[in-house]
Amino acid sequence: MDSSSGDSGRGGGTSLLSAWSAAASRRYQHLLDKATPHVLRRWAGLAVLALVYAARVWIVQGFYIVSYALGIYVLNLFIAFLSPQVDPEIQDLVAGPGPSLPTRSSDEFRPFVRRLPEFKFWHSIAKAFCIAFVLTFFSAFDVPVFWPILLFYWLVLFTVTMKRQILHMIKYKYVPFTFGKQRYNGKKTVSTDDATLPSD
Repeated sequence: MDSSSGDSGRGGGTSLLSAWSAAASRRYQHLLDKATPHVLRRWAGLAVLALVYAARVWIVQGFYIVSYALGIYVLNLFIAFLSPQVDPEIQDLVAGPGPSLPTRSSDEFRPFVRRLPEFKFWHSIAKAFCIAFVLTFFSAFDVPVFWPILLFYWLVLFTVTMKRQILHMIKYKYVPFTFGKQRYNGKKTVSTDDATLPSD
């Protein structure tokens, strides 16, 4: 048998696999693009996924290490979601005085730009819950541990981290949430030229 035909067969299998992988990646990206504007539905789906994971952990009474790691990862994502894209503290040290977040009502309005956008925040959490759910089917990840201690550690970490984040928000006077569209409600002043124009 010719060795070149064997190599071409392997090459064909590799190209077929890469073509299938590219098609699956395009399809996945298409589904993500379609889901982007449906914020409420996406988060409702994530809540269902989290409940399914919690039910799985409750039923098997295990995988607390996986849940702890998932909690730490979600906390890190949440902090990135609450943080500005450019940290004012680091910007002051590196670049010196420059454009910053508005601190007075007379300052120019600049929208809050997150370090981790909402869609990437949701997508990362959804992937993390899916991976954690799959891990609950492998007994190697079911390390015996006293779960109240892990819960206590996580609550302490959450409290300390959120306190630091809130102090950072107060120090640099920014709020990571905007409610509704910013509008200018001032009255328009009528110039003397407009007042003299005849009305129809």
